[in-house]
Amino acid sequence: MGPTISRRRLLGAVAGAVGLVSTSGGWDGPTLRPRLDAADANVAPDGAGRRLTMALRPRAVTLDLGGPQVHTWGYTEDLPGPLIRARVGDVLRVDLVNHLPADTSVHWHGIALRNDMDGVPGLTQPPIGAGRRYTYEFTLPDPGTYFYHPHSGLQLDRALYGVLIVDDPHEAGRYDHEWIVVIDDWIDGTGRTPEDVLAALREMSGHGGGPGMHHEGVHGEDDPEDAPSSGHGGPATSGHGGTDTADAGGHGDMGGTEMMTSPLLGGAGDVSYPHHLVNGRVPTAPRSFRARPGERARIRFINAGSDTAYRVALAGHRLTVTHTDGFPVHPVDTDALMLGMGERVDVTVELGDGVFPLVAAAEGKRGQGLALVRTGAGTRPPATIRPAELDRRVLDSATLRAAESVVMAARRPDRVHRLELGGSMMPYRWTINGAVFPDTQPLAVEQGERVRLEFVNRSDMFHPMHLHGHTFAVGAGGARKDTVIVVPDQTVTVDFDADNPGRWMTHCHNAYHAETGMMATLAYRT
Repeated sequence: MGPTISRRRLLGAVAGAVGLVSTSGGWDGPTLRPRLDAADANVAPDGAGRRLTMALRPRAVTLDLGGPQVHTWGYTEDLPGPLIRARVGDVLRVDLVNHLPADTSVHWHGIALRNDMDGVPGLTQPPIGAGRRYTYEFTLPDPGTYFYHPHSGLQLDRALYGVLIVDDPHEAGRYDHEWIVVIDDWIDGTGRTPEDVLAALREMSGHGGGPGMHHEGVHGEDDPEDAPSSGHGGPATSGHGGTDTADAGGHGDMGGTEMMTSPLLGGAGDVSYPHHLVNGRVPTAPRSFRARPGERARIRFINAGSDTAYRVALAGHRLTVTHTDGFPVHPVDTDALMLGMGERVDVTVELGDGVFPLVAAAEGKRGQGLALVRTGAGTRPPATIRPAELDRRVLDSATLRAAESVVMAARRPDRVHRLELGGSMMPYRWTINGAVFPDTQPLAVEQGERVRLEFVNRSDMFHPMHLHGHTFAVGAGGARKDTVIVVPDQTVTVDFDADNPGRWMTHCHNAYHAETGMMATLAYRT
């Protein structure tokens, strides 16, 4: 069975000792099952502060992507990586032993944790060397959809990521199923590594240098039923679109002859990927999510890609957006979503009767990811199916309004930092205020301030800008987020409260842009 989590069993499990859930048939992907420490065995079910302990073992693995076999690095022999599920207020202790031939780390993307657990080598922790052990321990302060991944080189562009769900036992969710959908662009093990791609981008541009700095960068069941056909059991789809094969190079064919552009985002990334995955599978071998007609599903979308934004839609359905980057918003209906790298969006959907393609189209690129929603009879659609919803209303989560419970109090900023985002393909170099990390000027703040960041995009590429250790409001009363898309010639203004002392990264969540310089440090004054 797929990553279906029934609401009844979800509430029962959250009220129990550990908070791990499944439906009949269960979760078929890897799960890190936290151990409730003996000292906390008698903690009340609704009490905060339980201590949950688990382990991560990054290592060389061979993955089956639904046909293609790839040798890569991962936490398990499957994708997405291990699900960690806990409750607000839990203390999470993760013991990592590095079985890779390189340094590694773990960044807990979107979690406002204490600074020394943020997982940035050289800034908040030493690198975790080959054969070494490191323990992360921190409190989970906010409910929501999060994920974790290395902040070391280009390791995000492998299988080193997993999902972290933080449940609120008091949330009165009204849905019958919960599905987690992780979207990813894939190149490792297809004849090139991420490092090969970056080297080719630099060679193409004649720029061999760069900072080389460490940076940051449930699945459904396989669907063997039916041979692909030209139709499906659901309504309102058309049958053209991308493929799941493309050049395994960089910008176009690595020679710069093909410019990838998006009418919504401008320059649409630098790397052409041979595969686009939904929960670890190529479109010709999609995962399936199962339910009954008329039931309601909550879908948690996560873009774990390194260079690709995705336009996401479920054929024959409209989606009601309820959360972005973990925080609730005023619900908005839409036909499709735009997800930048590092963004998460939760939706609910009333399910029709049939077999419906859930498509993540690589924005401005060739190719797409595919999963299926099965509520009744019908044949499997072709891997290239393109739902009509993708070309209707497409929602950018930065346009949403925060729910009243999480709106930041109105306040004039005490400090404003302007971050001009620049760079180019030739030379391949990406900057903040004209400098590459670690030469970017630190952004000074003081505890207790309201701080405004003005992201000004002077480049031809879109940049999903991520802030560590905090959430921000996009404009006055806007959605609470930690990652926001900034398109060319656009300025995006975000405000946050300086309430988490330390040294924190803000950077582009395009792994190749961050690795070649688009990072800066937010530094609290002592």
